[in-house]
Amino acid sequence: MRAKTAVAGSRTRSLVVDRPGHHRLVTAPTPPPGPGEALVRVVAAGICGSDREVHDGTRPAAYVRYPVVPGHEWAGTVEDVGAGVPAALTGRKVVAEGFRNCRICDRCRAGDTSLCTAGYDETGFTRPGAFADTLVVPARLLHPLADDADLRAAALLEPSAVAASAALMAGAVPGERIAVVGAGTLGLLAVQFLAASTPAELVVIDPRRARAEQALPLGATQVRTPEEADGPPGGFDLVVETAGAPDTAAVATQLARRGGRVVLVGLPAPGARGIDPIHLAMSQITVYSVFGAPSAAWTHAVRAFTTGLLDPAPLITHEFPLERYAEAIALVGGGDPAVGKVLLRPSG
Repeated sequence: MRAKTAVAGSRTRSLVVDRPGHHRLVTAPTPPPGPGEALVRVVAAGICGSDREVHDGTRPAAYVRYPVVPGHEWAGTVEDVGAGVPAALTGRKVVAEGFRNCRICDRCRAGDTSLCTAGYDETGFTRPGAFADTLVVPARLLHPLADDADLRAAALLEPSAVAASAALMAGAVPGERIAVVGAGTLGLLAVQFLAASTPAELVVIDPRRARAEQALPLGATQVRTPEEADGPPGGFDLVVETAGAPDTAAVATQLARRGGRVVLVGLPAPGARGIDPIHLAMSQITVYSVFGAPSAAWTHAVRAFTTGLLDPAPLITHEFPLERYAEAIALVGGGDPAVGKVLLRPSG
């Protein structure tokens, strides 16, 4: 059996959230990959609103298991592989899907791997994540990247896969009028995918005009504040909602034309304003929702990144070493338009 030379004697630092509001940096022997697994050295890991929920204790109990090492947005290099995994993966730059799908239920067999009926299980929430020097993941979930891939930018391929899922679900066709509600990370990534469909209009709506204007070089044709978009209902063939604010789902359905389509991506907190079912029925609006990303959306995102159609790098505004997690997490979700994607850099 091949010796685990990359692991033997090495140690890994991990950021552990023991319970809401309490975290610590621990060092322990690096775990070797088991059969079917790969050990990845993390180069960059993104922090998103879900990680802030884990930190604050506001994530629904069914979707987190304390103590936990967060980190579901990441990129790194394969350092070692377990039995049954091709040795050629060692040294490759990779990202990986977060959902530990079963592959055998009806939803998985239909390709909806993010809706696996075996129960919720995701890296960084119920399994150790990437706020660490290394992590172990099932090799079947890996997506190899090009040798020259920018791993800082690749850390955003998880939210990119979610945006890709929304774009694929929306089925945008050339010449449509499209609105994106929200200019956060998901919104700006969605703009890049939707711009590839050559819409007649691609309008980004966000109360932070300075933030919304970052969408213009990414493919948006116009930006508006909610007040500027508040006019007669309808008009857009497709509306993609990414903000997750209390009223943005309802607003998105009002922006769609009769017979239009709405894709809900943002996850609002409990108590959000409901969507008017009478309006949906009378206007024949089709509403889709996105939770995570199935394998097909990951493949789409990785291909777009590899070919240069997708460039997440401009969204990165802050980078911190693992030891400065407290500073990093404090920036996320504060509403400052100058704060985009915040990265942790465990391995520099």
